[in-house]
Amino acid sequence: MTEASAVTDAPAPPKAAVKPHLPDAQIVTSVKHWTDRLFSFRVTRPKSLRFRSGEFVMIGLLDDRGKPLLRAYSIASPSWDEELEFYSIKVPDGPLTSRLQHIQVGDEIILRPKPVGTLVHDALLPGRRIWFLATGTGIAPFASLMRDPETYEKYDQVIMMHTCREKAELEYGRQLVESLKDDPLIGEMVEGKLLYYPTTTREESPHMGRITDNLTSGKVFADLGIPPMDPEEDRAMVCGSLAFNHDVKAVLEKFGLHEGANSEPLEYVVEKAFVGDGI
Repeated sequence: MTEASAVTDAPAPPKAAVKPHLPDAQIVTSVKHWTDRLFSFRVTRPKSLRFRSGEFVMIGLLDDRGKPLLRAYSIASPSWDEELEFYSIKVPDGPLTSRLQHIQVGDEIILRPKPVGTLVHDALLPGRRIWFLATGTGIAPFASLMRDPETYEKYDQVIMMHTCREKAELEYGRQLVESLKDDPLIGEMVEGKLLYYPTTTREESPHMGRITDNLTSGKVFADLGIPPMDPEEDRAMVCGSLAFNHDVKAVLEKFGLHEGANSEPLEYVVEKAFVGDGI
């Protein structure tokens, strides 16, 4: 793994310098490679795009036949941001990411401006604490929600649990959380409310273990000094692989939480569109 030193940030070119020709084209404004498996990038935002923090859109490139190759990507930037940020895995022979990982500033990507998703505040009943539970690039929608003032207006405590195999894979989330205290919009709101709990499953780190194990054993509650989950006060959002989602749902149900949706808000929600390592 390489640390976050492999960075290719650069200012966006003048908008007039590039004329989009892809369908629903947006221009790449920055790219950052966090490890040899993970990268983030920012693109221009369509003027007509309105979304709720936590939602996803379809983005992609053209395949060898000139046909759009699209996948669902959570928007990692908050709803107020003037640009759109995405966080992605690199799959060497993945249909999309094998191409997407090579984008550079000034390139075009396809972005279908129809945001949807279940990881939104409207899909949960009011509560005191909100748990963001993610593995790998599943942190993307929470990167959006952690930067949204509404999150801190609705909850007294915000707990971000993020698990990866190695420490370098946590760096995107770590730097984001660290930057929030100095954010001019929400810095004061975040202080004392946001609890960050990163863990690794392979490399040694201050906190080890899977999210399900740390919840079931009660270790995370003891480490953070908070009570076990209570359906009267706790709400949760889940984003990861299908297997992770299934396992976490079982744990949350044992705590008495029930799965909600946009049409029926309850105690927790799961993002079913997360595509994981196959992209």
